[in-house]
This record gives sequence, structure tokens and C-alpha cells, in this order.
Amino acid sequence: MTFNTTLLKQVCEIAGAPGFESRIRNLIIEEIKDHVDSYSIDNMGNIIAIKKGETDKKVMVAAHMDEIGFIVSHIDDNGFVRFQPLGGFDPKTLTAQRVIIHGKEDIVGVMGSKPIHVMSPEERQKVAKLEDYFIDLGMSKEEVEKVVAVGDSITRERELIEMGDCVNCKSIDNRVSVFILIETLKKIKSPSADLYAVFSVQEEVGLRGANVAAHSINPDFGIALDTTIAYDLPGAQPHEHVTKLGGGTAIKILDAMTICDQRMVRFLRETADEKNIKWQNEILVAGGTDTAGIQQRGKNGAIAGAISIPTRHLHQVIEMAHKDDITGSTDLLVAALEKVADHDWSWS
Repeated sequence: MTFNTTLLKQVCEIAGAPGFESRIRNLIIEEIKDHVDSYSIDNMGNIIAIKKGETDKKVMVAAHMDEIGFIVSHIDDNGFVRFQPLGGFDPKTLTAQRVIIHGKEDIVGVMGSKPIHVMSPEERQKVAKLEDYFIDLGMSKEEVEKVVAVGDSITRERELIEMGDCVNCKSIDNRVSVFILIETLKKIKSPSADLYAVFSVQEEVGLRGANVAAHSINPDFGIALDTTIAYDLPGAQPHEHVTKLGGGTAIKILDAMTICDQRMVRFLRETADEKNIKWQNEILVAGGTDTAGIQQRGKNGAIAGAISIPTRHLHQVIEMAHKDDITGSTDLLVAALEKVADHDWSWS
């Protein structure tokens, strides 16, 4: 498969904080509309695209399209903007970053905080907090309020670049999975079950979109697509790695919200081996993905698991994934969808 860096760049760079996914949603629809039998947008804002299969079984594949971001909560008398997070942040990663406020027009600002030159020795030793930061737009309050209002969304500003065999950008989590699901819909011709491809909303604030979609679809099978930690970095012990960049697509065993169905884990492993797709195990002791919503929220529950993309520097603007891991994840998803309804799912 030729790696479509241009599409991945578009998908990663476009704005879409939780609850504000319109731009990324419109881009996805343009990419998939000619490759599915139908699609709809539910009340939550999820895209649910359907590709008819060879049986009436239903398989739900979810890739969340929201990215971590912020929301404007206050504009002070000097025009500085205060904000609340939409998703999880390590405050120290905000230092010296540019952001985009999506008001009446897009406007670039910088994350400001107290300069080190005027900090007391005690302040220099303190751990940074979100409330220590503000957004400086270089404008007076009157000028700011012409464009920005409380409730506007904010995303981080960083373009995608290629580094060796890797891609690096903000929001690889989880736009790389959006990319994989788009590419899968273009590539797969005859899924064995009716394929419900869900581009879900508001995952970063609690799996909200996937929960609603699974309740509506009531799938028999489910596969979530999301990034996972690649902590293969200096100072990390082997048992802390979770996954390694370039080690292959990752097959989830469990995370903090899901124990994957062992039948699905075996099925994905066997499929990868049959197709000579490089893979690694994923056990993630903290955090969760749409896997939980798919598995639990349908009327009957679903035989569910996840394909995860190893990613370094998660929830920063320098997230990094390996092209071979991305391609392997796409190949595994396509292969799994081609045979999921024909597999023996009986309990051993």
C-alpha cells in the first residue's frame, strides 16, 4: 500500500476538539462518501458509515475523530484568555506553544506563563499547573472580543513532518486511526459482515460518542482503533515499554477500562500471522479507548478488541508513529474484516 502522507497530514492538522468536530467530520465525509453504501450523522455528531457485507452480522469499527484541546472560559481586562481543558494534559507540555482559537475567525495565540526571570526560588521548584497558563493574542480586550467569545474552542498549532520512517505531529492521537479507517473503507471490497465504520466524537472526555453509537448499532463484533503508548525511550525499563515504535501493529489485551474478549485477541493474532503482519501485544494499565463503549454499550454486548498504533510522546504536540506500524494496522484491519463473520466464535 502506498503511504498517503498528504491525507494523513490533512487529517492530523485540521481542528476538532471534543464537541467541536465539524471540520474533521466534513473532511472525513468527503473522503469516504464514494466508498460506502450509506452514511449518516447521529445526534451526537458521530459519522456512521455502512458498507454491506456477505452476512447480516454487524461489526463496528470505531476511530475517534476528536483531539485534545481547550475551551475559552474568560477574557480578562488586558485581553488575556483563560481556558479549560477538553481532554487530558500534562501542564508542562504547554510551555512555549502556539494555539489556535476558533472564534469568528481562526486566530493564533501563544501559551504564556510567569517568566522564569521573575520567579522566586520556590516558584521555580513548583510543578506547573494548568491555571498557571493563559493565552496571549497580542491584542487589547476590545480587539479580542471582536473575534473571540467564551465557549470558543482552542486547538494546538503544529504541522505534520516526516522524520526518518516516522511521522510527527500534534493529534496523531487519534487522527492516525481516522486515517487508517478511511484507507480501509477505500481498500476493502467485500467485508464478511455488515461494516459499521464509526468516526466517533468526544472520546477524549469519556468515550461519549462510541457509547451512543454502540447502543444504536448493537454490534455482534467490535474493533476499536486508537493509539497506545510507545515508551521505548531512554530510562524506560523493558516491562514499562507497553509497545515499541516499529515493532508492528499492537493487539490490545487490556487497558484500564476493558479486558478484551480473548476470542478476539486470538482471532487478531491468528489473522496477523496468516498475513505475515508484524504485531506486538498491548497491555495498558492506565487509560481507555472506545473499545469499552463498543464492548459494553450494545444491547447484547459485543465480541470486542482493539488494534492500537504505537505512538511516542502521547498528548504532546510531537506525537510520533512509525509508517510501517500504521500500514500494518491497516492491513490487519482489512484482513480481519474480510473473515470476521466466518470465524468460529464459540467459547473454548
